[in-house]
Amino acid sequence: MQVESTLFTYPKYRAEMKRPAPFLPMSRKEMDRLGWDSCDIIIVTGDAYVDHPSFGMAVIGRMLESQGFRVGIISQPDWSNKNDFMKLGKPNLYFGVTAGNMDSMINRYTAERRMRHDDAYTAGNIGGKRPDRAVTVYTQRCKEAYKQVPVVIGGIEASLRRIAHYDYWSDKIRRSVILDAKADILVYGNAERPLVELSHRLADGEPISELHNIRGTTVIRKEPLSGWKGMDSRKIDQLHKIDPIPHPYGADDVGCKNLSGPSDVKIFDNDAPKAISVQPARPKPWEKTYVLLPSFEKVSGDKYLYAHASRILHQEQNPGCARALFQKHAERAIWVNPPAWPLNTDEMDGVFGLAYARVPHPSYGKEVIPAYDMIKTSINIMRGCFGGCSFCSITEHEGRIIQSRSQESIVNEIKDIQDKVPGFTGVISDLGGPTANMYHLGCKSEKAEKTCRRISCIFPDICGHMDTDHQPTIDLYRAARDVPGIKKILIASGVRYDLASEDPRYVKELATHHVGGYLKIAPEHTEEGPLNKMMKPGMGTYDKFKELFDKYSKEAGKKQYLIPYFISAHPGTTNEDMVNLALWLKGEKFKLDQVQNFYPSPMANATTIYHTELNSLKNVKHTSEQVTVPKKGRQRKLHKALLRYHDEAGWPMIREALIEMGKEKLIGSGANCLVPAESRQEREARRHKGKNNGNKSSKSTGGQKALTRFSEDQFSDRKPRGGKSGGVGKQGAGKGGNGQAKNSAGSKRPPKKNAWGTTPKHQR
Repeated sequence: MQVESTLFTYPKYRAEMKRPAPFLPMSRKEMDRLGWDSCDIIIVTGDAYVDHPSFGMAVIGRMLESQGFRVGIISQPDWSNKNDFMKLGKPNLYFGVTAGNMDSMINRYTAERRMRHDDAYTAGNIGGKRPDRAVTVYTQRCKEAYKQVPVVIGGIEASLRRIAHYDYWSDKIRRSVILDAKADILVYGNAERPLVELSHRLADGEPISELHNIRGTTVIRKEPLSGWKGMDSRKIDQLHKIDPIPHPYGADDVGCKNLSGPSDVKIFDNDAPKAISVQPARPKPWEKTYVLLPSFEKVSGDKYLYAHASRILHQEQNPGCARALFQKHAERAIWVNPPAWPLNTDEMDGVFGLAYARVPHPSYGKEVIPAYDMIKTSINIMRGCFGGCSFCSITEHEGRIIQSRSQESIVNEIKDIQDKVPGFTGVISDLGGPTANMYHLGCKSEKAEKTCRRISCIFPDICGHMDTDHQPTIDLYRAARDVPGIKKILIASGVRYDLASEDPRYVKELATHHVGGYLKIAPEHTEEGPLNKMMKPGMGTYDKFKELFDKYSKEAGKKQYLIPYFISAHPGTTNEDMVNLALWLKGEKFKLDQVQNFYPSPMANATTIYHTELNSLKNVKHTSEQVTVPKKGRQRKLHKALLRYHDEAGWPMIREALIEMGKEKLIGSGANCLVPAESRQEREARRHKGKNNGNKSSKSTGGQKALTRFSEDQFSDRKPRGGKSGGVGKQGAGKGGNGQAKNSAGSKRPPKKNAWGTTPKHQR
């Protein structure tokens, strides 16, 4: 893809800055040692400062330092007042604000909205060192400290909140974070290219109020940019639509479907040659074009419009053909420029070859930062993901075009680890990225890559244009193993097994040399319903990969095992689906330890389905498919318990659900049973508990005999709440009491479902 200027072609802002700082300064004392009277840019981050290329503040800080800017770091400041935000003085250009490597809300709360008490990105693993919605809070404090200094927000938290979005924690639609934070500009995605351009333009004297045309940024405006033409989003809501590609000779436009076939354009008449009149190429239909999205007010009140807006945003992620987005928020609006151009290999090498110390800042002393310990000997070999899994936001943040480093750059980083990481044992813990095996993979057709609007290149099938040759990855693994002093190269990033199965050579290389006994892969589910909503392949692909993996492990003389990951309570998942998954796990003798309920993160496609209960993966209409979404706490806990069918703490919950579903045959000691029958000890404990809580349970069910259930608090991080039995009472009766209300036509409403999401037998 064409880029006007590369990252390293700008002249240095301060020519005298020839040597990088040992660490970017976090105090005035460090600034004095460097001979600085001020910082040009100050980065405020919610993470502890680790000078390592896996930490965003280090990558951006070192990148800007290489451009000749003085960059300071304010890490995990006290946000109760402005004092910590003033400790490095007033920045000459701007504050850069990020919540850190994780969204602050996901970092702080579990999938069930319970507060965590630890933080892997904080020294000492202590929770509470960053505020909720850190980008908003930090920006406000920066504005209090120095009112006239521009604030640029970025990182994963800002990136995934760039338009009006569903917020799981408040269960409502929130405005674009740039409006809530009152920031001057938002940078989304991996931000090196837009930040370098922005910084140099500010340094050249351009006011922040005029920097509204930088790719990869979002700004606040009252009207669209001058000279741009608009189109209503409802005119382009067609999945997989590919805009026509202008032919260089002025012939009819051709589409992606014609790229692999012969051209039918007749340029020369062989019988009568004629002079060619060269005409300028017609402008591409997406250039200088913006899409008018439904306003914040409209998507807040209409789930169909919200699903529609989400679809449009996901279709406008390809830098080659993406249009700008314009969305009104009351009297103002946000303008989302097209994504930044991806970095080429030389630029990736330059970013990862900067002068990282590769250790935490000395101010933390000997305190452990768990996230650093996990990645200190791992290496990012690429960025981006074209998988498009609906529950994941990597594509919306990093893009679906793979940006790979050179083999030489990666080998040099291995040597750098040997020199800089204390206690290095000769084992590289990972060569990977968002996915382990997408290194140097991409679209084989340059034209198709520039115009395709698919949100996944490998679902429902691998695109015919997609390159699945893993030879570059195999060569990289071999070169890494050959570095003197290296004992083992492990692959810890998840392997996309549907891609790996297309190249058995890779599976052989992986199983023979790079698995430490266990390999992580993520089928996510076994049933077609949830898999389709996840945009994941069926279990036939898993079986094919497992067969190859077992074969090559045996040939290597190794006993190695696959560790599959699954998601419970994902949109589109029924209780029946989860029971079938549990039976599959038991049949395969898998006993999962750590399991995860679906977590609706901002901007993910699955989050849109969760909120709207509509299949937004297809055209959104009033006849769109209604999707089953496990939202209520007890049903989500049941799904999680089914993943851990072997844990006796969940057996009472599973038994009751199986009885409600008419699947009593799965309770017992038989080979085909899922959980054992209730033991005498359990029965006595249940009766004792029911006796103690009987009055409250009876009262909550409106005088009906209570069904004593296993306490939901057994599956939570909270302490059990005394005096509650977890009976069906409120959830079974709902707001309308225990009677069946009639609609306007006088007919009865469908029977209410119970806490498991199923209809009790007596109401069927």
